[in-house]
Amino acid sequence: MKKILYILVACAVLLTYITTTKNDNCIIVYSSMEQFRNDALQEQLNEQFPDLDVYVMYMSTAKAAAKLSIEGPGSDADIVVGLESAYMTKVEEHMVDVSSFSKLEYEDDMVVESGRYLIWERQAGSIIVNKTILEKEGLPMPKTYEDLLNPVYKNYIAMPDPKSSGTGFFFFKNLVNVMGEDEAFAYIDELAKNVKQFTESGSGPVKLLIQGEIAVGLGLTFQGVNEFNNGNEFVLIEPEYGSPFSLTATSMLEGRQNDEDIVRVFEFIANDYMIYDKMYGSPEKVLKEQVNGVENYPKDIKYADMTGIDDIEEKERLLAKWKY
Repeated sequence: MKKILYILVACAVLLTYITTTKNDNCIIVYSSMEQFRNDALQEQLNEQFPDLDVYVMYMSTAKAAAKLSIEGPGSDADIVVGLESAYMTKVEEHMVDVSSFSKLEYEDDMVVESGRYLIWERQAGSIIVNKTILEKEGLPMPKTYEDLLNPVYKNYIAMPDPKSSGTGFFFFKNLVNVMGEDEAFAYIDELAKNVKQFTESGSGPVKLLIQGEIAVGLGLTFQGVNEFNNGNEFVLIEPEYGSPFSLTATSMLEGRQNDEDIVRVFEFIANDYMIYDKMYGSPEKVLKEQVNGVENYPKDIKYADMTGIDDIEEKERLLAKWKY
């Protein structure tokens, strides 16, 4: 235990050192992606730019947005990847127009009018079922949101908390869009009776499913598929209203367009790594010529009505009423 603590302290000291002793060749990338994707990005940056010190630093989307909002172009970050688009709209005034740096053709509804950021991914969700636990406990296979209100699922369901998780919020926002606000809150009140845990992170329900602590989780589709490919007996169910989703974005801080090295790194991320990440990391379609290399990924996904998902003021208003 002490050894782990020492390692964590050492990592924290290292990150503090990096950000406080930044030199001309040090480029910092704030990333809100999962660790395995950050690791892949760091590895490819090391190979592509051996002459530069490029550091990929994980930072949750809310924390990154808060820092960028306060620090603006004075931030130690040079590039941002995987920042939830609702938060990106809040800080885009501190970003440079990056539309000319992308050589990729986006889906028509994925083009950002201001040009101050590029869509990085579509994070979509599914009802994910651990079939082994379901059969062990003699539970029926759910097909709809309404099915999840069945008392037999008491303490067998997990959902990300919308206050701390973009995944949790997009599930909730879709319910608001299709049911109406009052009915959506009433639905959550009933669902909460069966929820064992509103997890802090979007990956929380999938982790609980892997551990066998729950039978049903509202989670990210690509995480569910990855775990199925790893041998877990998971079943992914597309909700009756379609697969809810949110968007994340990437951009470069204002002033960094004058630094040739930062531009080189950003162009690599926005083009080369973008293609790789959409093929093997988060494969929901955002590019016209996108290739999905993830085995067993659902095809012909029907996406849900996510009107207003990028409206940060509406998000904050709804979350102020969330009580779980």
